[in-house]
Amino acid sequence: MERLDPRTTHGTPDPLTQGGQGAFAGGAPAGRFDPWSYRDDAGVTGVDLVGYKVEASDGGIGKVDRASHEVNSSFLVVDTGPWIFGKKVMLPAGTVNHVDHDERKVYVDRSKDQIKAAPEYDEATDTDPAYRDKLGGYYDDTYSSIPPGTAR
Repeated sequence: MERLDPRTTHGTPDPLTQGGQGAFAGGAPAGRFDPWSYRDDAGVTGVDLVGYKVEASDGGIGKVDRASHEVNSSFLVVDTGPWIFGKKVMLPAGTVNHVDHDERKVYVDRSKDQIKAAPEYDEATDTDPAYRDKLGGYYDDTYSSIPPGTAR
């Protein structure tokens, strides 16, 4: 049997890496959460999500009021209705796990409590770098590479 040289790659590349950079499927580097970009496999490309229902990992939270598809600056503004006293919340694109276009639902990988505890949405400062850093940092801190509902 032929020995394999451990310094070279053999066979097909690992599906969770890209170009040897250790990137997760969906584009985020290993161990890093990219808050402002939709995951490649989320099913968002070229679709207007306004009006879609939003599902947290533990149930519905509202409807998409506004959606941005700007490169490295994408987000959803969700009207929570009576759930948290009619507030609007801004969810960075990286929280979107997948979209079901048949049901018109956006699934995010955060719980209701995580979303409720997020920094309050402020339309006047939603493009301010300091606000974005704060919001992105909050969701980065709540990120886990282990899917919701998985034993830890």
